Amino acid sequence: MSASHSPEAAAAEGRRELNSLGLPKPPAQTRVVVAMSGGVDSSVVAALMKEQGYDVIAVTMQLYDHGEAIHRKGACCAGQDIQDARLVAARLDIPHYVLDYEERFREKVINPFSHSYATGETPIPCVSCNSEIKFADLFDTALDLGADVLATGHYVSTRSDEAGERVLHRAFDGARDQSYFLFATTRRQLQMLRFPLGDMTKTDVRALARRFGLIVADKADSQDICFVPKGKYSDLIERLSPGAAVPGEIVHIDGRVLGRHAGVIHYTIGQRRGLGLGDANAGEPLFVIKLDAAGARVVVGPREALATRRAHLRAVNWIGDGELGDLPREGADIFVQVRSTRPPVAGRLYARDGGAHVEFVHDEDSVSPGQACVFYASDQPRARVLGGGFISSTESAIDVCPATSRAAEAASVPV
Repeated sequence: MSASHSPEAAAAEGRRELNSLGLPKPPAQTRVVVAMSGGVDSSVVAALMKEQGYDVIAVTMQLYDHGEAIHRKGACCAGQDIQDARLVAARLDIPHYVLDYEERFREKVINPFSHSYATGETPIPCVSCNSEIKFADLFDTALDLGADVLATGHYVSTRSDEAGERVLHRAFDGARDQSYFLFATTRRQLQMLRFPLGDMTKTDVRALARRFGLIVADKADSQDICFVPKGKYSDLIERLSPGAAVPGEIVHIDGRVLGRHAGVIHYTIGQRRGLGLGDANAGEPLFVIKLDAAGARVVVGPREALATRRAHLRAVNWIGDGELGDLPREGADIFVQVRSTRPPVAGRLYARDGGAHVEFVHDEDSVSPGQACVFYASDQPRARVLGGGFISSTESAIDVCPATSRAAEAASVPV
């Protein structure tokens, strides 16, 4: 980094007047690299930084460029979006660079997504995009450009703690909060990252875009998985991983074989519709409980079988106080979020013998391996983000009957 972030340096900086980004230098001498996707959020960030007198450079990543995705409503980081970013930068009279990250994006995001999905998981590619591309490769590019700050349009915020270190917080607007996708951000990255929209609503942002005269003021938001042209994951998986769609049996948790399927990649945990069972499930609504890619089995059961008591985690990133290993053996009370569309719920985090798991105070439904499990200090807006990990396996909250045990053993999945 261009400046020291030791506690001593932070204390010395605190005795000098800080600019709006928390740095002890005039805006004109503070270089801000803005990650511009071509959408309204990042465009407003660039405009705000320019208005406040910062030395602004806009950088757009070209992540993919394939056919229908280029002009599809809700896409990002390709085709028209790059052109929109270029036009906004011209409007603001700031330098704009387009970086070709297609190969890195394919290697670090698309291919792992395909592999994870083919193994029966529910991956979150936006987390990988942030941690492996935006806050890794782009982070290094920003440093090469002499940046003091890398700013993005995410709805989340950072603040300085008592030691002068930047810590991550949820956004003011809980409906727009994107901290779920940013749990893998490291402490080092947080020192340089800024999120100017963290205390705004989307209405506020669009109003600013109109005031700045930006052509993207009314542009639709990008969808989560930008590189799936028609939103149909199975098509992408079959193209990238030929043979991933292996037909097999649909098995009830009591051991009954109810039907056949064309591949586990066509199903997700908690799915009810489109099971193709006909009369096999008459009288009892059935849901996908487990996916066993290795055994080509889709395990189904009643809604209560979706209840999850415990989630085991991998690749845990801890950005709370101290270290993950310092947590008491009896666990720590936290709030956890297991899907981007759900609010945080009460749980208890355990870190033992090099591993970590979360126990839910109240059983959670439809918890799937591959999803993110994000830790918070509370369930309120602006709560501190403590980190998170990816779910590697789950444990059911219901008792398992002998027939279910045999079915689970055959499927090689816990229920």
